[in-house]
Amino acid sequence: MGALDGRVAIVTGAGRGIGREHALLFAAEGASVVVNDLGGANDGSGSDAGPAQQVVDEIIAAGGKAVANTDNVADWAGAKALVDQAVSEFGGLDVLVNNAGILRDAFIAGMSEAEWDAVIAVHLKGHFAPLRHAAEYWKTRSKAGEPVAASVINTASASGTFMPNAGQANYGAAKAGIAAMTLVAAQELERYGVRVNAIAPIARTRLTLATPGMGALFAQEVPEGEFDAFSPANIAPLVAYLGTEKCPFNGKVFAVQGGAIFELDGWRGGRTVETDGPWTLDNLDEHLADWA
Repeated sequence: MGALDGRVAIVTGAGRGIGREHALLFAAEGASVVVNDLGGANDGSGSDAGPAQQVVDEIIAAGGKAVANTDNVADWAGAKALVDQAVSEFGGLDVLVNNAGILRDAFIAGMSEAEWDAVIAVHLKGHFAPLRHAAEYWKTRSKAGEPVAASVINTASASGTFMPNAGQANYGAAKAGIAAMTLVAAQELERYGVRVNAIAPIARTRLTLATPGMGALFAQEVPEGEFDAFSPANIAPLVAYLGTEKCPFNGKVFAVQGGAIFELDGWRGGRTVETDGPWTLDNLDEHLADWA
């Protein structure tokens, strides 16, 4: 008996890297998996049905159940078709893992509109669009009196939460938006039997290897037989756990890397100053002098 027996899962961006590990583990734990991947390059250009189908072939060869999907998750109709495929192929949908992403790094002063728009579209809209169509499906089932015990796992990033990275204003903003959207969705969808959580993973992928200042760290070779702290396989167990039917968490964002998991607290109130009347430039200077 697997921890995900009988559950139907969509994993976006599952043709390579972290998403591939998610799909393989979900299938090994008994889930039927829709392996979504447009098959584009790091910057999102192009398409290739090969990566998604290769993962499906690997799952089927191991005795699991999977189908490929190459829809663009940033496209409204494509995201709906992805959800519809899970329902038509496997009879329902229980888990949505939003993982697809691209990079178009640039410093703010030189970033083009296209570089901004593409990253926001694939990451932020590419999380929202599948979530929106899945949420409609679960809401309809719940309103009809059917039991729902669904789970959404979004993919934020250290870059958009606790470790901002120069050159990634587009990526960091999208990932911070994903973390915030996760908290809102957790509140909205709980009434329909849906839990929504997010992870902020740190692992070796083609994207992190291409990130300036980080590639050398992730590219370090690990001697055979030693624990590889940056392997993308280290991320999948937490995601699978969050996708189980009886997982208790909702509205959480977990950073995960190697053998470590820690909860991110988000924005919290810190130091406070007050005045009896309205603020002025003079009394602001006086009250905030110690904060500089």
